[in-house]
Amino acid sequence: MNTPVLTIDERHNIEAGAWFSSLSHALRSAILARAHVRRLNDGAMLAARGTPAEDWIGVAKGAVRVSSVSLSGKQVTLTYAEPGTWIGDAALFDGLPRTHDASAHGPTTLLIVRKPDFKELLAQHVELYDALLRLNCRRLRLMFNLIEDLNTRPLAARLAKQLLILAKSYGISQGEEIRIGLQLAQEDLAQLLGASRQRVNQELKELEREGALRVEPTRLVVLSRDKLLAAADR
Repeated sequence: MNTPVLTIDERHNIEAGAWFSSLSHALRSAILARAHVRRLNDGAMLAARGTPAEDWIGVAKGAVRVSSVSLSGKQVTLTYAEPGTWIGDAALFDGLPRTHDASAHGPTTLLIVRKPDFKELLAQHVELYDALLRLNCRRLRLMFNLIEDLNTRPLAARLAKQLLILAKSYGISQGEEIRIGLQLAQEDLAQLLGASRQRVNQELKELEREGALRVEPTRLVVLSRDKLLAAADR
């Protein structure tokens, strides 16, 4: 049986990631040498809340949907881990169970570093401690920004800001338009914003009337980044 390897595009996604590309050549090579490739179909479960943490994960293609279950039993999306990002290290550090469910969103390719290999990397490369500390500081800042936005910004501004983030992470330029490659239902987008689908639909229509974006059945297309920026600052 052949061992799966990254495609050229998948390898580029990993190596071009802002965090990974900041590491030394020696550490990048050591991580890649200990990682194995795993491919998942859309919706395939990667980790379940409450289970032991066994892997450190790099996203090479697609997205990892991080979610939880509400009191009513509904699955709620919290975020999507995009290509080039690494997840799962916090639970490997503190030894506690996974805090959320994680599944593939669309066909997804991952780099998997097993817990023993992760520990070995830490032991052999002191640089990795500092790098992961910076990574988790960045996550903490983003979390505080999200909480601040949720409590101080109107939905229209939060929606525009979220669309700019999605366009940056998943944008496919087509002339002056930017097609968001991540397939999201309006319900998924509403969950990211902590709002109802009906309210998000209303705000999307308003942005469409302003010429900021075009709403297609399964995709959103950014027509004017400047107009989205203006909406995010309102």
